[in-house]
Amino acid sequence: MKLPLKRLRRPSLRLPGLPFPSFSGRLHDARTATAVGRLLGAAIAVCFVTGLVSHVLQHPPSLLANSLPSRPSWGYRLSQGLHVASGTAAIPLLLVKLWTVYPRLFARPLVRSVRHALERLSVAVLVASALFELFSGLFNTAQWYPWPFSFVPVHFAVGWLLTGSLLLHLAVKAPDIAAHWRRRSPGTLSLPAGDGPDRRSLLAATGAAVGAVTLTTAGQSLTPLKSLDLLAPRHPDHGELGLPVNRTAARAGVTTEAVRGWRLYVGGPRPYEITLDELRAMPQREATLPIACVEGWSRSARWTGVRVRDLLDRAGAPEGALIRVTSLERHGAYRVMVMPHTYARDPLTLLALRLNGQELPPDHGYPARIIAPNRPGVLQTKWVSRMEAL
Repeated sequence: MKLPLKRLRRPSLRLPGLPFPSFSGRLHDARTATAVGRLLGAAIAVCFVTGLVSHVLQHPPSLLANSLPSRPSWGYRLSQGLHVASGTAAIPLLLVKLWTVYPRLFARPLVRSVRHALERLSVAVLVASALFELFSGLFNTAQWYPWPFSFVPVHFAVGWLLTGSLLLHLAVKAPDIAAHWRRRSPGTLSLPAGDGPDRRSLLAATGAAVGAVTLTTAGQSLTPLKSLDLLAPRHPDHGELGLPVNRTAARAGVTTEAVRGWRLYVGGPRPYEITLDELRAMPQREATLPIACVEGWSRSARWTGVRVRDLLDRAGAPEGALIRVTSLERHGAYRVMVMPHTYARDPLTLLALRLNGQELPPDHGYPARIIAPNRPGVLQTKWVSRMEAL
């Protein structure tokens, strides 16, 4: 006699309900966020203002196209060094700030009011723009561009987005910031007193991290610290004749054949061409000026050559004319540069033929290059072939 088979039940696949994340860690509070946030805000403010200076000098608006100042000669070196140093210092501050506030991303309900919705929106835009701006700037210092878009215009646009979202966030959070601004502020006093020592330890560690990052990278532009330049992608002394090079002659497509028989064309009411030997026979001037690049490194060097204004006067160029300078390089965003008359007529602005007492090497612009005070490195045109008054 056969016994009936029992139907086997499949095990249930129901998953247990996952609890919503809860955070019991300390220091995820408004006082810690305020203390870190004001340091981060100061770093971003310096970065934004110096970034504006850099952008105006590289891409002057039409109203300023012919009136940018050429002095102080070290002005761009200072502003761009501060830009990169403040942006680098802001990275550990941003990471600590995000650690302090990230539990609020899981707060329920998601939106409680119009003010709360604005706060969450400003935070989302602020975090995204800050992460992009700071880390894309960091990649730029290493000349690494793992994206398909042009860095300069996007970085500039997101800088405005970051600043706008930061101002909106500060406006929305102003009551909380005021309540926790100081140790004796009402909001701070309402927090557990036992958190004070730990909070001070966290802030001290954050300050140490910022100091370490700054000291080990600022030497690429602040040369007294160059012996500590351990983490920066450039060292100010590394390069031919003691000067770093961003764009080599080979990369620019400037070959030995391209400079054979070189002659400089100078345009104006009395245009002319001049050979390298004829330039060497003209009165030579010497100037100690820095090369300061947008990547944050800078280095002073001794340049020898002919004053640009002497070459322009020989061509009869008007005193207030813009000057267009064209390079031998075959491609590149800065192959053609326009120089305001304030630079072209400055006695320190040279068509340099020698660097630190030696003939210009090919990578530094042989046979001739522009060197001017208070000028971004990308506008110190190398391998000059033409200068024309506009």
